[in-house]
Amino acid sequence: MPARRHSALLFKLAVNGDGTSQQTIVDELRRVILDGGVPPGTSIPVGDVAELFGVSAIPVRESLKTLSAEGLVQHQPNVGYTVAQLTAGELAEMYIVRETLESAAADSGGEPRHDADRAHVVEVHRLLEVAVRQDDPQTYTGRAVNSTSASPGHPHASPHAHARISLEHNRTRPAMVHVETADRARLHQDHQVMLDAFTSRDVDRLLAAATVHHHNLNRVSRPFPQVAASSSPIDS
Repeated sequence: MPARRHSALLFKLAVNGDGTSQQTIVDELRRVILDGGVPPGTSIPVGDVAELFGVSAIPVRESLKTLSAEGLVQHQPNVGYTVAQLTAGELAEMYIVRETLESAAADSGGEPRHDADRAHVVEVHRLLEVAVRQDDPQTYTGRAVNSTSASPGHPHASPHAHARISLEHNRTRPAMVHVETADRARLHQDHQVMLDAFTSRDVDRLLAAATVHHHNLNRVSRPFPQVAASSSPIDS
């Protein structure tokens, strides 16, 4: 019998003993990857994940196919599933896509329609400020992604636009977790400028601030170093 492979990802997964749905597996694998706690190239052994969740290999494979479609997981013959690796060029391309999508959303829906919209965005920014001060990159990046619909510039974008912007945020999130503390604080200052423009209904200033922000994102973000992938076949 071949030796059991040990993956750092397995130790990060939280398992609920009350029964596990495929959606739960997808959500938990996604959470671990997006938290940046496991580097690109980390193996995702299907059998071990299935055993951990108390399910067959089928829902695990289906979950990994979903994450592959989101760009978070890669599959290679005779190697199996691994956490996806972004090259510097791919990361730069994703920021171009984000800038295009978010600028279009800001141009079409950058003005808050209700006081509640402004209050919600201000509260999200306050929570992000707390994470910056506590030097908590996982919480900061997670809130930034999860609050996409409340971000200055696209609170009223279409559901399709929201979904696409969230997807691009997710794909760049692992790299953002490892941004230097000072750079994260600088990016948050960009958010403050964008927030001021949003709450004052100044769409032109919001667009200009978003352009500066994406330039800064591209400057400070670097791909997370990849771990060496095992060449031994695994269940795939």
